[in-house]
Amino acid sequence: MSYDYLFKYIIIGDTGVGKSCLLLQFTDKRFQPVHDLTIGVEFWLGKSLSDPSPDRITGEQLGALLVYDITRRETFNHLASWLEDARQHANPNMTIMLVGNKCDLAHRRAVSKEEGEQFAKENGLLFLEASARTAQNVEEAFIMTAAKILQKIQEGVFDVSNESSGIKVGYGRPQGPSGARDGTVAQRGGCCS
Repeated sequence: MSYDYLFKYIIIGDTGVGKSCLLLQFTDKRFQPVHDLTIGVEFWLGKSLSDPSPDRITGEQLGALLVYDITRRETFNHLASWLEDARQHANPNMTIMLVGNKCDLAHRRAVSKEEGEQFAKENGLLFLEASARTAQNVEEAFIMTAAKILQKIQEGVFDVSNESSGIKVGYGRPQGPSGARDGTVAQRGGCCS
C-alpha cells in the first residue's frame, strides 16, 4: 500500500459514547450495535484513509477524536478532563476533533449543538456532530482532522524528516515540511491521496 504520510489517531471519551462504532463505521463502513465496551480509548494508525490498520499507543498521536454522546450530558461534562489528559500525554501540536456522536437520536438530545460548538471554540478544536449508526459525518471527522494535520506539515509545524514527530513519510515521498523537493507545496489530490 502506498501512502504520502502515515498519521496516528487516538479516539477518546467516556465508555458508551460510540468510539468503537465510529472507528468501525469509518474503516469497514458498517455499524455494529453490540460489541465489547472499550475503556475510554481507541487507537488507529491511518496509512491512508482507505486502508487503516490498528496500532498501539506511543504518545506520537497527531490526530484525536474527542467523542461525547449528545444524549448523555455527563459525557459532555467529562470532556475537559479527557482533553487535559490528551494534551498532557500526546504531541502538543496534535489536531483534535470534537465529535458529538449519536446525532441520529436528536429527539433524545441532552447537549445542544451550540454547546458543542462553544466548547470546541473555547478549546481550539474542530467540531462536528456525527452518527456512527447512519455514517453521517463519520468520514468527514477523519478527513477534516487529516487535512488539518497536512496543513500543519505544509506550514512546517511538524518536521517530517524527524521520525519522533509521529509522522511516517511514504515511500517516494519527498522529505521536508512542504512535501516538495523545490520548496513548494505538492498538490496530490487533497489530504489523503
